[in-house]
Amino acid sequence: MFKDTQTFSGFSVDDLDAAKAFYADTLGLEVEVTEMGGLILSPGTPRATWVYVKPNHEPATFTILNFQVDDVHATVRQLVERGITFERYPGMDEKQTPDGVFTGGGPLIAWFTDPAGNILSVIEHGVSA
Repeated sequence: MFKDTQTFSGFSVDDLDAAKAFYADTLGLEVEVTEMGGLILSPGTPRATWVYVKPNHEPATFTILNFQVDDVHATVRQLVERGITFERYPGMDEKQTPDGVFTGGGPLIAWFTDPAGNILSVIEHGVSA
């Protein structure tokens, strides 16, 4: 039934203006404001993502959006320069580098949050810890 349809993902935030500034200015994504009052991140691409306001928004407790990069450590440094703080999770300290990159197995990855508290990551493709 859906074999030939295009899919997209979406998530909620509590403040659309803060989300727009974060995704466009801090992360450097192309952001389009829709007629329905939401945002489309990276419009016109296969990875477009819908962002919408939900008055009783609660941040996801899992990673909602992953940014695949060539060099996680370099990307983390650039994001820190833009004011991003990387997450440190209980029980993982010994498996995270000082800059917050998880090296406990699988691809190198570091987590951070958007202004609404949703969890995002930068993940290095092709490299495992």
